[in-house]
Amino acid sequence: MIFHRHLRKAIKLQGERSSTLDLARGRLVLISGFFFAVYMVLLLRSLDLTLIQGRGVDTDTSISYAYSEPVGDNNVRADIVDRNNVLLATTLQTASLSVRPSLISDPLRAAKGLVEIFSDLTYGDVLQKLQSEKNFVRIKRNVLPGEQFDVLGLGEPGLIFEYEDRRVYPQGGLFSHLVGYTNIDTLGQSGIERSFNGLLAKGKETLTLTLDVRLQHIMHREIARVMDEFNALAGFGVIMDVRSGEVLAGVSLPDFDPHNPGKANDMQLFNRLTLGAYEFGSVFKIFSTAALFETLNVPMSTSFDVSEPIKVGRFTIRDYRAKNMVMTVPEVFMYSSNIGSAMIGRAVGGHALKDFYSDLGLLTKLDFEIKEMAKPKVPNPWNDVSTLTVSYGHGLSTTSMQLVSAVSSIVNGGYLVKPKLILDNSKQLMENSKNNQYVQVVSEQTAHRMRQLLRLAVTDGTGKNADVSGYRVGGKTGTAEKVGAHGYDRKRLMSSFVGVFPVDSPRYAVFVAIDEPKGHKGSFGYATAGWTAAPAVSRVIMSMATILGIKPQILTVDQDLGSSLKHYISSKEK
Repeated sequence: MIFHRHLRKAIKLQGERSSTLDLARGRLVLISGFFFAVYMVLLLRSLDLTLIQGRGVDTDTSISYAYSEPVGDNNVRADIVDRNNVLLATTLQTASLSVRPSLISDPLRAAKGLVEIFSDLTYGDVLQKLQSEKNFVRIKRNVLPGEQFDVLGLGEPGLIFEYEDRRVYPQGGLFSHLVGYTNIDTLGQSGIERSFNGLLAKGKETLTLTLDVRLQHIMHREIARVMDEFNALAGFGVIMDVRSGEVLAGVSLPDFDPHNPGKANDMQLFNRLTLGAYEFGSVFKIFSTAALFETLNVPMSTSFDVSEPIKVGRFTIRDYRAKNMVMTVPEVFMYSSNIGSAMIGRAVGGHALKDFYSDLGLLTKLDFEIKEMAKPKVPNPWNDVSTLTVSYGHGLSTTSMQLVSAVSSIVNGGYLVKPKLILDNSKQLMENSKNNQYVQVVSEQTAHRMRQLLRLAVTDGTGKNADVSGYRVGGKTGTAEKVGAHGYDRKRLMSSFVGVFPVDSPRYAVFVAIDEPKGHKGSFGYATAGWTAAPAVSRVIMSMATILGIKPQILTVDQDLGSSLKHYISSKEK
């Protein structure tokens, strides 16, 4: 009796234990199934990103923040393209890795695994985040699909991924100063990204620029080449359509990676095209000479005695290579005489010269599609000495964009153009316009005379190294001493050249400036514009002609635009 009672009790106890074990097994299977399902979802998402949505960005971001109000809603930021629809900026969705610390089963193992996957993370920092008391902690932004797969392999359900937009620049730093960049929240911080932040944030239409990626590559290559050859501090350049003002290329070196602007130094971030206001030297002789023709309507044969330096108070104006002679206007321009140009400025008069420069847009801040724009430094007061010095490009600083647009406005027939970066396919070209939308700043006669002089300066003057056979290049050199702590420093030069072609009917202006080049044996120690910027412009034009399909035109000497001036000068010398 007692035996049966104990037997029943043992059977009952065994049944309870069996029931408990079955319940535990069921729970374990349920939990395992849940985690397996989560793992499979994340795995499938990773494969989706890898195989279907394409590759992610291969660089991490370290961006310095600039304050900007959020604009728009959750629209994907619009693309930016060049004039041929080549992608310059776009928005991609990338993964960000975060952690829910309460779900991490083994923080030590997880931290070790993460630093093996991400070399830029530190073990101590990651371990601290994995043990945080917060509900949610971000670990890393812009995780690649392959890295996602490795994270999933750690088997930690507390490691989760979210997806956010990231701005990507397929051309790298090629357009960094003009296109600009965004911060980590895709808000524009510089360049076109900043100026058109509101429009781009709405994400409705692609923004098309006047730039041509092919010409940008050419300009970038040639400026970098000269900087390397002459061990220069910096370099910048512009290609502009002289009829419309469209900027086809704009380079400022050194540049930076727009994906990582926080890693760039001040030299790299500084946009010399728009923020740099410089004294460009003898390039300004284009404007003072044009002012002489336009305001006084003098003939080419007008002469100036440049045999002696000009002394005004404590200032003395000399020529780089003095010539003891009386020079005509073409000779002053061809030999780039400072003395002759100062006399031209005196003949025009201070008020008239200042007004002429103002009409060309050289004295006031440029209204441009990029907000980062310097204000020209104009003599104040503008006295008699100022009139003499600004005639040959000293004492007045302006930006390269303003310089090139002013040259374009003279050579295109005298019609004022302003530089532009946004392409307007609906506009009419200047020569087809009948509604007087263009202001004429110089007469066609003055424009023709200046084209003759520009051609003469290349064929027989200081710009010989800029000539390109078959393309009739005209242009002007400019070598200016930079201002230092104790006045002008002869060892620190700004060497520049502006060229136009084809000069008899100009279509393009090409400008290159090299900041602080150093002479070498190959240049016989010279670092002036004729040795640095002029050859660069020549190479740019040769490459442009090939890419744009511009056919060369071989002319006889008598057909060349500057031939009549050369005949006149040679007969005068005889």
